Amino acid sequence: MAQYEFSADVWRWPGMPAWHFVSVDKGVAVKIREDRVGVPRVGWGAVPVTVVVGTTTWKTVIFPHKKSETFLLPMKAEVREKENINDGDIIFIALTT
Repeated sequence: MAQYEFSADVWRWPGMPAWHFVSVDKGVAVKIREDRVGVPRVGWGAVPVTVVVGTTTWKTVIFPHKKSETFLLPMKAEVREKENINDGDIIFIALTT
């Protein structure tokens, strides 16, 4: 297991106002790819992760995004509400793969 930490802004997927994401820091994305060479991914190249934001911990996957050359972390409405996170907020994230 490896842990990665970074700060990033929360944004909404264009045309889908209910879908919020965080783009994984590009340097962190490179490190995740390097650390996981030879480790199978799940569907669509997703990487299973445990996420900590504030006092909330949950399991999800990060998805590769070719256009931005990084991974996208979906931000659940439940987590955004609990942590009072809004579109455009910069948050601190800890990921464990």
